[in-house]
Amino acid sequence: MTRTIRHAAVFSALLLLALLVNAARVQVVLSGGYDDNPANRRQTIARYAQPRGDILVGGQPVTGSRDTGEQLRYERAYTDGPLYAPVTGFSSQVYGTTLLEHTEDGVLAGTDPLLSSLPLVSDLTRARDPGGDVVTTLDPQAQQAAYRGLAGRKGAVAAIEPATGRVLALVSSPSYDPAALSGNGPEAARAWARLNADPDKPMLNRAVRQTYPPGSTFKVVTAAAALDAHVVTDLDEPTFSPDPYRLPGTTTRLTNEGDGCRDASLRDAFEWSCNTVFAKLGVDVGAQRMVRTAQGFGFNDQRVRIPFSVAPSTFDTTVDQAQLALSSIGQYNTRATPLQMAMVAAAVANGGRLKAPYLVERTVRRGGATVRTAGPRPVRQAMLPSTAAKLRELMEGVVREGTGTNAAIPGVIVGGKTGTAQHGLGNSGTPYAWFVSWAQDERDMEARVAVAVVVEDASANRGEISGGGTAAPIARAVMQAVLDS
Repeated sequence: MTRTIRHAAVFSALLLLALLVNAARVQVVLSGGYDDNPANRRQTIARYAQPRGDILVGGQPVTGSRDTGEQLRYERAYTDGPLYAPVTGFSSQVYGTTLLEHTEDGVLAGTDPLLSSLPLVSDLTRARDPGGDVVTTLDPQAQQAAYRGLAGRKGAVAAIEPATGRVLALVSSPSYDPAALSGNGPEAARAWARLNADPDKPMLNRAVRQTYPPGSTFKVVTAAAALDAHVVTDLDEPTFSPDPYRLPGTTTRLTNEGDGCRDASLRDAFEWSCNTVFAKLGVDVGAQRMVRTAQGFGFNDQRVRIPFSVAPSTFDTTVDQAQLALSSIGQYNTRATPLQMAMVAAAVANGGRLKAPYLVERTVRRGGATVRTAGPRPVRQAMLPSTAAKLRELMEGVVREGTGTNAAIPGVIVGGKTGTAQHGLGNSGTPYAWFVSWAQDERDMEARVAVAVVVEDASANRGEISGGGTAAPIARAVMQAVLDS
C-alpha cells in the first residue's frame, strides 16, 4: 500500500513537472509565435487598451486619444488634422501607422524599453508602460503660414533652421484629416477608399515624398559649382554666353524668357534667371564636378531620414553634354523634393555648411523625463565658404531687384531664387512655380530660416504661373512667421 502511494506521488510529481515545463515552453519558447499569430487579438486589444502618447508642436499636443468604450478602447484623435498630417501621418486600428506615428510608434504606444524605469520587471510582467510624447521642432506659426499660403492648391512647403537643421514647417496640399482613418468601423473603410481614389492624392506627402524638376532654383547649385571650380571668378565679368545657346552635339537651341542674357555676368544671369548662361556654365564645369557639387547638397542620397524616410532627390550621373546643359538648369532628369531645395537654401545661408534636417527634438516619458534627444547632427561642406558668401550676395540681389521682389521683408536681409519648371510631354503641362529663400533679421548674426515652396496649380493659366508671383509670397509669409516667433 505504501509503495502504491509512493508510486502515485512520484507519478503526480512528474505530471506537475511536465505541466511546468510545458508552461515554460509556451511562455518562453513559443510565445513569439503565439504573439504574432493573426488569430491572437490580445496584442491588438492591449495596444488600444490605454491612451497613446502625443505628438507636440510648440509645446502643445496636436494628437489625442478618444475613449470609445469598445474592445479596442482608445482611438487616435487629431487637432488641426489636415494642417499637421504631413508630419503626424495617421494611426489607424485597421490600416496601421505612417510618418511620425510610425517611426515613433514604440514611444507613443508605450512599448519602447527606454520608457520603463524597471525594464526587468516589465519584461517579466509583460506590462505596457504609458505612452511617451514626441516633441517636434516645428514652429506652429510657420506651419500655419505655409498652409494658409497654399490655400488648398497642389504644392508643398518646407522650412529649415540653417544653423541646426531643425525642420520648422512641413506642409503638403491638398491634405486630409487623419482622424477619419483612426477607427475600425465602416466610416474608416469609406474614408480609406475615398482618399485612395482621389486623383489629387491628399495622402501623398509632397514635401518629402514627391520629387519635381526644380527648374531655375537649381541654378543655385550650378552657380556654386562654377564658383568652386573657378569657372567664374568675378560676379560682374561677362560669361561669353550666346543667346540662343545651341545644346552641344544637337541642333536644339535653348532660349530665355526675356532679353539681355547674351554674355550676361553671373550676377545679371542669376537675378534674371538666364537659362542660356547656366546651361553653358554646367557644360563648362563638366559632369564630374556638377555631380560632386549636387551630391554635396544632398542629391542622390538614399539615406535621408527626418526620422521618416525622404524620397531621394536626383542629379543624373551619366549624361552627355546636351543632357548636362539641361540638368544644370533643373530640367532633364534633375528632380528634387521641397525639403531638398530648402536644404540648398540653408547651405547658402549657413556659409556652405549643410546640417542634416531633423523633425524630432526629443522624446519624453509621460511625466516629462527625457528618453532621447536628437543629438549632434551630421554636417557636410556643400561648397567653399567664399562661394557661399558670393551666393548670398546673388540671392539678395534677386529679392532686391530681380525676379524675387515679392519675397522682400522690410528690415530683413532676404535672399531668394525663383524657378518655373517645365514638365509633361513636350513641356505641355502647367509649369511648377518654385521659390527658395532664406531670411536673416538685421540684428541677428545668422539666418533664422530657409524655405522652399513649390506650387503645381493645374487650374491656373499657363502664363500666370511664376516662382516670383506664385511661390515667393508664400515663402515671405513663412519667413515672417519664423522671424516674429
